[in-house]
Amino acid sequence: MINEIREPKQKRSIEKKERIIDAGWKLISTGGYYNTNTAEIAKEAGVSTGIVYQYFKDKHDILIAGLSKYGSEVFYPVLKLDNIKLDKNNIIVMISDMIDSYIDEHNISKDVHAEIMAMVHVDDEVASFFYNREIDLTNELYNIFLDIGINEDKLLEKVHIIIGLIDNLCHEVVYHKHTEMNYKSMKEIVIEIIKNLILN
Repeated sequence: MINEIREPKQKRSIEKKERIIDAGWKLISTGGYYNTNTAEIAKEAGVSTGIVYQYFKDKHDILIAGLSKYGSEVFYPVLKLDNIKLDKNNIIVMISDMIDSYIDEHNISKDVHAEIMAMVHVDDEVASFFYNREIDLTNELYNIFLDIGINEDKLLEKVHIIIGLIDNLCHEVVYHKHTEMNYKSMKEIVIEIIKNLILN
């Protein structure tokens, strides 16, 4: 008989479910998805395994909940723009700060990033998360550019290309580490391409 999954209503139950999500994300982030099991998640959360199964079908369910809660911060840190000065007249500094923020966040979470990105090719729910977040990110960055007075032809498509450029540069710096490459020069080239895309 399959357990019926409950949606908690009381504050204590909601907090318990959140602890399970947090514990699952922490363990998956440090040990990997395939090296983490439900019993370990329960122990980390300070609950019984039975309690875990009241709120989640399985470990995968916990992963998806963790992605929903933390995924945008880990995989799309470009949106963490609180300390970035948004200014059409200083677009080079703005894009440079975005790239630096993206690289910093990837360095912090590079192990979980690599494993979960690999799951995109074999897991429909994980793939759906990334598809939807890419669209969300494109729309948000598009609106940011509109707000600072950039209203170029085909701006939405240009923004999507920009996100791909920043993402590829970040992966090169964090994961690939080609010693033949000058990453300072590569960053300057990416910034110049982005500047030309949205200002010319």
